[in-house]
Amino acid sequence: MKYSMMFSAVLVALAVSACERPAAVVTVPGPAGATGATGATGGTGSTGSTGAQGSTGSTGATGSTGDTGATGDRGKTGGNTVVIVPPASPSR
Repeated sequence: MKYSMMFSAVLVALAVSACERPAAVVTVPGPAGATGATGATGGTGSTGSTGAQGSTGSTGATGSTGDTGATGDRGKTGGNTVVIVPPASPSR
Protein backbone atom coordinates (compact mmCIF):
# COMPACT_ATOMS: atom_id res chain seq x y z
CA MET A 1 0.00 0.00 0.00
CA LYS A 2 2.82 2.38 0.90
CA TYR A 3 4.62 1.77 -2.42
CA SER A 4 1.51 2.02 -4.53
CA MET A 5 0.75 5.53 -3.20
CA MET A 6 4.34 6.58 -3.86
CA PHE A 7 4.18 5.15 -7.40
CA SER A 8 0.89 6.99 -8.06
CA ALA A 9 2.34 10.29 -6.86
CA VAL A 10 5.41 9.95 -9.12
CA LEU A 11 3.21 9.00 -12.09
CA VAL A 12 0.98 12.05 -11.58
CA ALA A 13 4.04 14.34 -11.29
CA LEU A 14 5.46 13.00 -14.57
CA ALA A 15 2.13 13.32 -16.34
CA VAL A 16 1.66 16.92 -15.25
CA SER A 17 5.21 17.91 -16.20
CA ALA A 18 4.77 16.42 -19.68
CA CYS A 19 1.86 18.73 -20.47
CA GLU A 20 2.49 21.27 -23.19
CA ARG A 21 2.96 24.73 -21.79
CA PRO A 22 1.98 27.79 -23.83
CA ALA A 23 4.73 30.23 -24.71
CA ALA A 24 4.86 33.22 -22.38
CA VAL A 25 4.06 36.53 -24.04
CA VAL A 26 5.49 39.58 -22.32
CA THR A 27 4.17 42.95 -23.40
CA VAL A 28 6.35 46.00 -22.90
CA PRO A 29 4.45 49.26 -22.46
CA GLY A 30 5.28 52.16 -24.72
CA PRO A 31 6.01 55.72 -23.65
CA ALA A 32 3.39 57.47 -21.57
CA GLY A 33 1.01 59.85 -23.30
CA ALA A 34 0.23 63.44 -22.39
CA THR A 35 -1.65 64.14 -19.17
CA GLY A 36 -5.37 64.60 -19.67
CA ALA A 37 -7.42 67.61 -18.63
CA THR A 38 -8.59 67.87 -15.01
CA GLY A 39 -12.18 66.76 -14.53
CA ALA A 40 -14.99 68.81 -13.02
CA THR A 41 -15.25 69.14 -9.24
CA GLY A 42 -17.75 66.78 -7.66
CA GLY A 43 -20.79 67.94 -5.70
CA THR A 44 -20.57 68.85 -2.03
CA GLY A 45 -21.54 66.07 0.34
CA SER A 46 -24.17 66.37 3.04
CA THR A 47 -23.31 67.89 6.42
CA GLY A 48 -22.23 65.37 9.03
CA SER A 49 -23.90 64.94 12.39
CA THR A 50 -23.13 67.32 15.25
CA GLY A 51 -20.35 66.21 17.58
CA ALA A 52 -20.68 65.70 21.31
CA GLN A 53 -20.81 68.79 23.54
CA GLY A 54 -17.51 69.62 25.21
CA SER A 55 -16.99 70.04 28.94
CA THR A 56 -17.72 73.34 30.70
CA GLY A 57 -14.81 75.75 30.83
CA SER A 58 -13.24 77.17 33.98
CA THR A 59 -14.77 80.14 35.83
CA GLY A 60 -13.55 83.53 34.71
CA ALA A 61 -11.92 86.19 36.87
CA THR A 62 -14.02 88.26 39.32
CA GLY A 63 -15.00 91.65 37.98
CA SER A 64 -14.09 94.96 39.57
CA THR A 65 -16.13 96.43 42.45
CA GLY A 66 -19.02 98.64 41.43
CA ASP A 67 -19.57 102.27 42.35
CA THR A 68 -20.70 103.19 45.89
CA GLY A 69 -24.44 103.77 46.21
CA ALA A 70 -26.09 107.05 47.13
CA THR A 71 -26.04 108.17 50.76
CA GLY A 72 -29.32 107.66 52.61
CA ASP A 73 -31.26 110.21 54.67
CA ARG A 74 -29.81 111.13 58.03
CA GLY A 75 -31.56 109.49 61.00
CA LYS A 76 -32.85 111.16 64.14
CA THR A 77 -30.41 111.82 66.90
CA GLY A 78 -31.32 111.76 70.58
CA GLY A 79 -34.80 112.73 71.54
CA ASN A 80 -37.44 111.05 73.62
CA THR A 81 -37.53 107.55 72.08
CA VAL A 82 -38.22 104.84 74.67
CA VAL A 83 -37.59 101.12 74.02
CA ILE A 84 -39.56 98.66 76.15
CA VAL A 85 -38.33 95.06 76.48
CA PRO A 86 -40.98 92.73 77.97
CA PRO A 87 -39.86 90.27 80.69
CA ALA A 88 -39.28 86.61 79.76
CA SER A 89 -42.29 84.31 80.14
CA PRO A 90 -42.15 81.94 83.13
CA SER A 91 -41.52 78.34 82.09
CA ARG A 92 -44.29 75.85 82.86
